[in-house]
Amino acid sequence: MATTDQVKELRDKTGISVMQCKKALEDAKGDFRKAIELLKKQGAIISAKKQGRELGSGVIGSYVHSTGDIGAMVELLCETDFVAKNEEFKQLAKDIAMHIAAISSESKEELLAQEFVKNPSETIEDILTGAIQKFGEKTDIGNFTRFSILGR
Repeated sequence: MATTDQVKELRDKTGISVMQCKKALEDAKGDFRKAIELLKKQGAIISAKKQGRELGSGVIGSYVHSTGDIGAMVELLCETDFVAKNEEFKQLAKDIAMHIAAISSESKEELLAQEFVKNPSETIEDILTGAIQKFGEKTDIGNFTRFSILGR
């Protein structure tokens, strides 16, 4: 049986609902790492089920490096404005824009395969899969661009 503290810790780490965290911990017999793996597998299943859905909303995330010579913008899409207005969703868009500023990508496929600069144990695609599980809506990257002064 998962303790309240274990569930809280897993929820804080993943942002996934309390019930999903509790079930994952119970299925993993209290093993935190196994619970995270179970949640990732569930996220992939949830993501696959939502792929046919229409993307009707989203936000533009932006980031400009403190030096002012590199910046990026990304269109992070979702199904409803309810999710698009969520502060965590907006922060995700900003984090992805920061990643794009840090690591130049020629294509969306290249971007999705890259290790996330804030957590190299996950790819951008993993981050999106987690967002789908967390927000309960199909989430995807639309347009993105990176700006730099004199090609830096």
